[in-house]
Amino acid sequence: MSLTLTPQIADAPALELAPRERETLGHIAAGRTYLQTARHMGLSKHTVDAYLRRIRAKLDITSTAELTRLAVSLGL
Repeated sequence: MSLTLTPQIADAPALELAPRERETLGHIAAGRTYLQTARHMGLSKHTVDAYLRRIRAKLDITSTAELTRLAVSLGL
Protein backbone atom coordinates (compact mmCIF):
# COMPACT_ATOMS: atom_id res chain seq x y z
CA MET A 1 0.00 0.00 0.00
CA SER A 2 1.35 3.41 -0.96
CA LEU A 3 0.58 6.55 0.97
CA THR A 4 0.55 9.66 -1.18
CA LEU A 5 -0.45 12.95 0.38
CA THR A 6 -1.39 16.07 -1.50
CA PRO A 7 0.32 19.25 -0.27
CA GLN A 8 -2.90 20.54 1.29
CA ILE A 9 -3.38 17.37 3.33
CA ALA A 10 0.28 17.07 4.26
CA ASP A 11 0.49 20.69 5.43
CA ALA A 12 -2.72 20.66 7.47
CA PRO A 13 -1.28 18.80 10.50
CA ALA A 14 1.81 20.98 10.41
CA LEU A 15 -0.33 24.03 11.11
CA GLU A 16 -1.41 22.49 14.40
CA LEU A 17 2.14 21.91 15.67
CA ALA A 18 4.22 24.40 17.61
CA PRO A 19 7.78 24.97 16.31
CA ARG A 20 9.36 22.96 19.14
CA GLU A 21 6.91 20.12 18.55
CA ARG A 22 7.90 20.06 14.87
CA GLU A 23 11.59 20.07 15.85
CA THR A 24 11.05 17.23 18.30
CA LEU A 25 9.14 15.23 15.70
CA GLY A 26 11.99 15.67 13.23
CA HIS A 27 14.56 14.32 15.71
CA ILE A 28 12.45 11.28 16.60
CA ALA A 29 11.74 10.57 12.93
CA ALA A 30 15.49 10.71 12.28
CA GLY A 31 15.89 7.81 14.70
CA ARG A 32 17.13 9.67 17.75
CA THR A 33 16.09 8.53 21.22
CA TYR A 34 14.21 10.75 23.63
CA LEU A 35 17.46 11.34 25.53
CA GLN A 36 19.44 12.20 22.38
CA THR A 37 16.67 14.56 21.27
CA ALA A 38 16.54 16.18 24.69
CA ARG A 39 20.30 16.75 24.78
CA HIS A 40 20.31 18.21 21.26
CA MET A 41 17.43 20.56 22.07
CA GLY A 42 18.63 21.47 25.56
CA LEU A 43 15.61 19.92 27.27
CA SER A 44 14.86 17.11 29.68
CA LYS A 45 13.71 13.81 28.24
CA HIS A 46 10.45 14.37 30.13
CA THR A 47 9.84 17.54 28.10
CA VAL A 48 10.50 15.62 24.87
CA ASP A 49 8.01 13.00 26.03
CA ALA A 50 5.46 15.76 26.78
CA TYR A 51 5.92 17.26 23.29
CA LEU A 52 5.39 13.87 21.68
CA ARG A 53 2.31 13.16 23.80
CA ARG A 54 0.92 16.54 22.76
CA ILE A 55 1.60 15.80 19.08
CA ARG A 56 -0.10 12.42 19.38
CA ALA A 57 -3.12 13.98 21.07
CA LYS A 58 -3.43 16.84 18.57
CA LEU A 59 -3.18 14.58 15.54
CA ASP A 60 -4.77 11.42 16.96
CA ILE A 61 -1.61 9.36 16.35
CA THR A 62 -0.97 6.23 18.39
CA SER A 63 2.41 4.90 17.27
CA THR A 64 5.95 6.02 16.56
CA ALA A 65 5.61 4.59 13.06
CA GLU A 66 2.71 6.95 12.39
CA LEU A 67 4.72 9.84 13.83
CA THR A 68 7.60 8.98 11.50
CA ARG A 69 5.29 8.73 8.49
CA LEU A 70 3.89 12.19 9.36
CA ALA A 71 7.38 13.64 9.70
CA VAL A 72 8.39 12.26 6.31
CA SER A 73 5.25 13.65 4.68
CA LEU A 74 6.04 17.06 6.21
CA GLY A 75 9.64 16.91 5.02
CA LEU A 76 11.12 17.00 8.54
